[in-house]
Amino acid sequence: MFLDKMCFEYNDDLYNINIVRKNNKNTYIRVKNNEIYITTNFLVSNSSINKLINDNRDAIIKMIERNNKKNDNSFKIFGKIYTIIYGSLIDKVEISDNVICARDIKMLNKYINSYVIETYQKHLDYWYNIFEEKIPVPNLKIRKMTSRWGVCNLKNKNITLNLDLLKYDIVCLDYVIVHELSHFIYPNHSSNFWQLVSKYCPNYKEIRKKLSDN
Repeated sequence: MFLDKMCFEYNDDLYNINIVRKNNKNTYIRVKNNEIYITTNFLVSNSSINKLINDNRDAIIKMIERNNKKNDNSFKIFGKIYTIIYGSLIDKVEISDNVICARDIKMLNKYINSYVIETYQKHLDYWYNIFEEKIPVPNLKIRKMTSRWGVCNLKNKNITLNLDLLKYDIVCLDYVIVHELSHFIYPNHSSNFWQLVSKYCPNYKEIRKKLSDN
């Protein structure tokens, strides 16, 4: 049952605090739908709850930020942020200025997956044709990776690119492609390797910093 309502202020916004009293031993704090819920025992006083809130202010702010990020109705494509609008009558994805319109998340994901494959392949083909060195025709693989932006498999001639490159400027995708294609010549990170990368991507150090800073 709800007993009281208080407010929590953060970044000039007020968040309702719903105090839920139950016959339980511990007290829990959670954030849901831009509201804060504190579940506690019937015997815990309001002053104790106020102290709990003050003592856990930083933790509550982190919960709010995670909640806001989860509810953020936006999407980044190669460095540009788009607002997503869903509508039941939309029969195909439409992009206008900074807005993407789709019927639902399923339609949007299908479009994004197709767009990623087309764009990654186009840029891989471009750089393959630019390379003056003799390298094999690469096979494109795309997947989400947690610790690497790209992988070059010399044995099967696969170039695997991280799906999350979609969230960065297009120059980052180009750099990773150049990096992995260079591994067909130098399968290590020797000075010769970096000289080859620099030949096609002179500002690679700046781009690497962009990728490592995010």
